[in-house]
Amino acid sequence: MANYYIGLDGGSTYLKAALVGGGRVVDTLVRSTGIDNDGTARKIAGELCDRNSIKPRDIGYIMATGYSRKVLEVADDDISEITAHAYGVRLTAPREYRPGMIIDIGGQDSKIIYLDANYGVKNFSMNDKCAAGTGKFMEVVAQILETTIDQVGPLSLKAETPCDINSTCVVFAQSEVISLVARKYDRCDILAGMHQSMVKRIVKMMKKTEKGGDILMTGGGALNSGLHHAFEEELMRDVYVARYPQFNGAIGAALIASERG
Repeated sequence: MANYYIGLDGGSTYLKAALVGGGRVVDTLVRSTGIDNDGTARKIAGELCDRNSIKPRDIGYIMATGYSRKVLEVADDDISEITAHAYGVRLTAPREYRPGMIIDIGGQDSKIIYLDANYGVKNFSMNDKCAAGTGKFMEVVAQILETTIDQVGPLSLKAETPCDINSTCVVFAQSEVISLVARKYDRCDILAGMHQSMVKRIVKMMKKTEKGGDILMTGGGALNSGLHHAFEEELMRDVYVARYPQFNGAIGAALIASERG
């Protein structure tokens, strides 16, 4: 009898996978997508089974989401990432909170998803035209400042006077950061300014008519403590971080797979 379900979230850079069984997250994995998306998906599904002593016949259904979902032939079906993220919060949101808004910061885009009382999608906004406000922007700035993406958040929290970074285009913002470095501004202040710039850009996407419920951060950007702090400062309210934030889409896809299966 099939008791487990897999969700695959094929992003632009990484493939995230979640194994769900018995209404809980059993395991998660992330791998570089590489040039063979479907091959990577098959390997990661097999690795999930091996790690958890599960046979392929125990997998009832595989659901794909994300940019490359249409080419993941190992999946039984695919679903939009907006729907997958909305489903994911059923397992990833803190149990005492009911999200009305998801802020998802991915590698190549940022999304705001508005939810109804039953976690259905009411509306959404997306920035996928420019890398400013995404994980790619943070990676570019981290490289300029000779630090790692893992250290960007902690370093920014040490800032005393965050720098102003006003460019809305990642190319111009990159030049702005290089100029700040040349003028001997503190690295922590530059990183804090970067977070404030990103947050202001994303908050502008929010629809004023869509309010109510708690705010939940998902995506790889939710792992950045500095970005999380900047959102709370800008919005002047609590912003909660999902459990398994990077895997929220994959977990949502796995939950949908369990219903199909």
